[in-house]
Formats: sequence, structure tokens, C-alpha cells
Amino acid sequence: MNILQQLMARPVDVGLDADRLSAIPNFFGSYVDRGKLAGVSTLIARDGRIAHFETVGMRDTARGLPLEQDTIFRIYSMTKPITSLALMMLYEEGRFQLNHEVSRYIPEFKDLRVWDGGTPESYETKPCARAMTIRDLLTHTSGLTYDFMYAHPVDSMYRKAGIGGARTQGLTLKGMVERLAEIPLLFSPGEHWNYSVSTDVCGYLIEVLSGQSLDQFLASRIFVPLGMDDTGFSVPVEKAHRLATNYEKDPKTREVRVCDMGDETSSYVQPNSFLSGGGGLVSTQMDYFRFCQMVLNGGELDGTRLVSRKTLDLMTINNLPDGKTMKDMDNSAFSETGVDGQGFGLGFSVLLDQAAAQTTGSPGIYSWGGAASTYFWIDPAENLIAILMTQLMPSRAYPLRPQFQQLVYGAISD
Repeated sequence: MNILQQLMARPVDVGLDADRLSAIPNFFGSYVDRGKLAGVSTLIARDGRIAHFETVGMRDTARGLPLEQDTIFRIYSMTKPITSLALMMLYEEGRFQLNHEVSRYIPEFKDLRVWDGGTPESYETKPCARAMTIRDLLTHTSGLTYDFMYAHPVDSMYRKAGIGGARTQGLTLKGMVERLAEIPLLFSPGEHWNYSVSTDVCGYLIEVLSGQSLDQFLASRIFVPLGMDDTGFSVPVEKAHRLATNYEKDPKTREVRVCDMGDETSSYVQPNSFLSGGGGLVSTQMDYFRFCQMVLNGGELDGTRLVSRKTLDLMTINNLPDGKTMKDMDNSAFSETGVDGQGFGLGFSVLLDQAAAQTTGSPGIYSWGGAASTYFWIDPAENLIAILMTQLMPSRAYPLRPQFQQLVYGAISD
């Protein structure tokens, strides 16, 4: 009997309605039938048991390859909680304080300045009101940004510098940091919430503090201990046939087309020098479930402890100043999840106000998603984990995430 078989439970035994769960693949199957998605995989676990694990559709439509339970997905920003946890493992070892200035460990960040008008070619800057701290990086209040925002001249400076998050080519993490140091911040650290390459900088901090490359640290401290055998920054050639093809929806024509093949020609089969702690990992449903279950268990899984329950308590409460929400502090109007009623912890969004978020669930849910429409959440009050995997960019092409939540919470029967 394999691990999945050992973990499977009858829905009724964990307080879930089997008929309502069976409606989930039918619901997402309608997206597949209409050609909007190639395939969708959904996993729901409660009380440490998997009550639902279904796949519908294809991992590659042109080749007629079905989506399977061991399919490998690009998880993009669902990398962020893993990298954040890795950094907090070093925090537990006393390697840094959250209020330490980032420049203490990354000297290139010592003289950062803030944008004060102009153009990308000719601009003014001003001093930061205060220095960037490590907590600013973990909460996306650092003043950094992403190249794909197309909302500010600083975004275009990232594009010119080749800083593209998970899409960065030809740089190392150190090289990215050196280029970031030459570009002004959008705002003084702590003033706003802005989705950014902050977690990529956290990845570099892990390298500085541990003396290991990010991939080595994640493998030795998280993936191997948890048995996450299919998670990493690249896909071995012998596993390339299990990688799902990634699709993108053209915003103008609404056409869905291939943007990265699920075979040995994929960019993920070729090792990249840039180890994106913010969005570079691939994983499977079962691997990511094991990570989530470890977190929900308070840092332990199958007798292996990665972090303390108290560290996770800190990571999964709102860490934004004065109890503010992401929307209160939002500078970009972009997030991989909604910002209404949501605070932000150290690597996760945190549900504060269900009415504002207009969602079922429980206060205290923590979650995040990825650019290819993947999503997960953990609900401690219901002892529940839900994960949706698919491969369609951009992440807001369809309302898959709120729909998945509606379907899951509609199946609770106890």
C-alpha cells in the first residue's frame, strides 16, 4: 500500500459530503469541455486524511496526454511560502532578527533610495524614511516591485535590467541583488504593500546565512525530510514526460495557446542559474500536500519536525502594521490572491474579514496562489487543506479560486 492509499479516507469519516465532493471534477470539467482549461487537479484533506483527489482533462491537449495524480506542475508563486519557511528555519537558529536591516547581510542594499519623479532614463531619488528590514521582505512591504506590473517607471527599469522574477535568465541571485541595488525603490519600506521580488531576495538571504545554494538548502532541509521527491527548480529529463504543458490565455483574442511544453524541450528541464525563491519551483499535488500538512501540523510530519509550532504561529498571523489589510496598504492592485479582507503574514495571505473578502471559510485561513492559476489554502479551524493545480496563465483568467472555495466549503457536512 502506497502513501496515498494509506492517507485516503471516506468523505463521511472526515465530515465531508461525498456527493458534493463528486461535483467538483464535474464543475471544473465544464471548463475543460469548453476548451478554457486543459485539465484540473483538486485535492482536499481534513484531519490529516485525503477525502478527495481527482483529475479531469489533459496535461497536454494536442498530444492527448491525460492529467494524472503524479503530474508535475509549475507552481510559480506557491514557491513563496516554501522559501519563507526556509528563511524562518534560519530565524529559529538565531541567525537574524526580523527587524534587522537587510543591508546587514546584503551590503549592496546599504544605500537604497526611493523614486522621486522623472523617467526611467532621467529621474530623481530621495532617501528612505527608514531602512528595509527582513520582515519587510517577508511581508512585501519592502518597496521592491515586479517587472510585469507595467504601472510605474521603476517596473520598466526592472525589465531593462533583466530582473523578471521566475522568468529571469542569465543571472544568479547575487547578480539580481546587485542590479536591484542600482534601481530606486517604489516607496520607503513599510509604507505600502506591493507584490514583488522580495521573496527572491529572501532566497538570496538563505544562501548568505546558510552558506548553501538555495536549491541545496531547500532540498536538504525541506524536500528530502518531507519526501517531496518531485519538487525542485528543474525537472529531470527522466521525469519530463510527467510535466504538464503550460498554457496562456490571450487577453485580447481570448485564445488559449501553449507557452511552455510539457516535455524535454521545456525551459524547466534545462537548469537555470537563477533560483527563484519567489516563483521557480515545480511540484506535484502530493508533494505540496505534504508541505501543507506539515505546516498545519505545527511544523511536523511523520515524526520529522522542520520548525516549531510557535514559529508557524507567527508566520500565519497578520504581520502588516497596525492590523491593516493588503487593500489598506496596496500600492499595485495586483496579488496572486484577493486583497479585500486579507492581511499578510510571513509568506502567506491571512483571512481577516470574511464579509470584506466575500468568501466562505474561517478567519485565520492562510493561503497563496501561482501565476499558472494554482492555489492552496489551509484552514486551521476546520483542520482542512485544499489544493488546486492547473496550468493556465494569467492567474485571473477565470475565477477558479473562489469557485473552488465555494465548492469545498459547500461539502462540509458535520
